Amino acid sequence: MISQSIAITKPAGGYIKPVRRVLSPDDLNKWIGSLSYTQVVDFVEQLSLAVKGKENDAPCNVSESVNQILHILDKVGDIIELHPVIQDKETSRFGKIEFRDFYDEITLKSNDLLLGISDLGPLIDSTQDPRIELCVYFNESWGNRTRIDYGSGHELNFICFLLCLKNLNILNLDWDATAIVLKIFIKYLSVMRILQKKYWLEPAGSHGVWGLDDYHFLPFLFGASQLSLHKHLKPKSIHDKDYIEMFENKYMYFHCIAFINDVKTASLRWHSPMLDDISGVKTWKKVAEGMVKMYKGEVLNRLPIIQHFFFGNIIKAPEGVSKNRVTKYDYESDHKNRLPGGHIHTWGDCCGIKIPSAIAASEMLKKKEGHRIPFD
Repeated sequence: MISQSIAITKPAGGYIKPVRRVLSPDDLNKWIGSLSYTQVVDFVEQLSLAVKGKENDAPCNVSESVNQILHILDKVGDIIELHPVIQDKETSRFGKIEFRDFYDEITLKSNDLLLGISDLGPLIDSTQDPRIELCVYFNESWGNRTRIDYGSGHELNFICFLLCLKNLNILNLDWDATAIVLKIFIKYLSVMRILQKKYWLEPAGSHGVWGLDDYHFLPFLFGASQLSLHKHLKPKSIHDKDYIEMFENKYMYFHCIAFINDVKTASLRWHSPMLDDISGVKTWKKVAEGMVKMYKGEVLNRLPIIQHFFFGNIIKAPEGVSKNRVTKYDYESDHKNRLPGGHIHTWGDCCGIKIPSAIAASEMLKKKEGHRIPFD
């Protein structure tokens, strides 16, 4: 374990509460050409390279900062346990309302939770305290309170929470990069699986708004990098049940396929055609090379996702984008009340269509009939 002395890199102008700024197609173009966009892409690429050819349990340095973040994720798991689902209300295939109690407690306690990162120091005046920005990304990492859903945009918030810690010099890619993925991100993914299953979280928008499955993108990106040096496994191996069982605990990509198979039936071609198409690529190296391009095209370049993204002084808004136009209500109230000018509602991709949870359908059928049917 490396013990480092941290000097926080404070942004010019201090810290401000992050707000949404990319609200139009013109704003999106400015975002794509911005320094902040480049920082996000570079961060994801560096993390991907750090786990190239490495299994989930590969040895890696675990710094004090990484350990503290893992402890915070354990505490999130403890908060989940405090909010059980009322079993006699399993009458809907949509998300369970007890998720809101979990979310409210996370929001209430996030400042205190982040006190667990010792190098951030004690709570001080908000303009001098990075938690005013960090808490927004942290809270947004767990899904949407109003819609009880989760998608690749929420996953992006967690990566940007970690990027903020990197920009503040709390995390250092020279020695933390591998552990950020194999320890922190995998732990985050495991917590999210608990939330998804327990509260039957719905996909955020149409098919998780551009996720490869209903919820996530990055485990496939990191997972393809893990597999890119494998001498025997091929992308088509995801169709072999024996391979999935053998490797689901060793590689994130196979874990995700196992999760999909657990909640959906039929073939990938039926409910996950993009994954089925990718399985036809000859090598994992080629899949890994294409994943970052796909992440930019299907997540970072999509207005339905980035219009909900927050900018402060750690991750700065692009020059010339719109001012935040939602003043009376926050992001979630905006969804509920459809405030004019809040954001663009895009058919099939945003707020107007609720997508039933495949987890919910699977669990209900298991209890009622003891088997599953195809569900998309």
